[in-house]
Amino acid sequence: MLTTHRKQLILDTLKRDGQVIAKTMSQQFGLSEDTIRRDLRELAEQGLLQRVHGGALPASPSVVDLAGRKLLATDAKTAIAKAAATLIQPKQIIILDGGTTTQELVKHLPLDFELTVVTHSPTIAVALIDHRNIDVIMLGGKLFKHSMVNIGAAAMEAISHIRADIYFMGVTGIHAELGLSTGDLEEAHIKRALCAAAAETIVMASADKINAASRYVIGPTSDVSTLVTEASVDESILKSFESLGVSVMNAK
Repeated sequence: MLTTHRKQLILDTLKRDGQVIAKTMSQQFGLSEDTIRRDLRELAEQGLLQRVHGGALPASPSVVDLAGRKLLATDAKTAIAKAAATLIQPKQIIILDGGTTTQELVKHLPLDFELTVVTHSPTIAVALIDHRNIDVIMLGGKLFKHSMVNIGAAAMEAISHIRADIYFMGVTGIHAELGLSTGDLEEAHIKRALCAAAAETIVMASADKINAASRYVIGPTSDVSTLVTEASVDESILKSFESLGVSVMNAK
């Protein structure tokens, strides 16, 4: 079997089953696991999958830069953000992550809403400038231009002084078994700290992020109180999250 043909069969299996198990593929092709792992490594280098222990998962398309992410699943993001906004109560202290979905969430906050927003994203802070009753606390640090968020020691130190009601976390992948992930190590540390600083964490994720994975682990999925996602996500997948105590909210 040609290498290109074998790789295509691997990708077809990944699309059909949502995962690839190296041992199973080696038995199917009558080849060594080392050969399959080499195929997986090369496919991962092309950004076509994410290698994990024992095989591979779909690679999140959300690891592109902020401008590129604005073009992904735009209708879904709007619906998810609108649904997530209903979970916010007046006078709460909430943390808003950087990202395109949280930018959409800001658009669904009434201009007269009374709230305190903590964010490490200059983009989110600027988007709230016309909300006269929303106090904005900006966390400083080194600007990570890929995601337009502040990272580093200064941001971590500032986070240690925050006790918020809700953290709206952005992820590039959420998987019931392998947890929450993102494409940058520093961002993973920041997100983990923000999660610890809030009474509850809400993840807003379009279908392309469900059961997908990125390189750096933020934490276990059980850290999430609520997952807001598209109604089109398969019910059996959502039940795997609910079994971990995560409430699932389908955006209409």
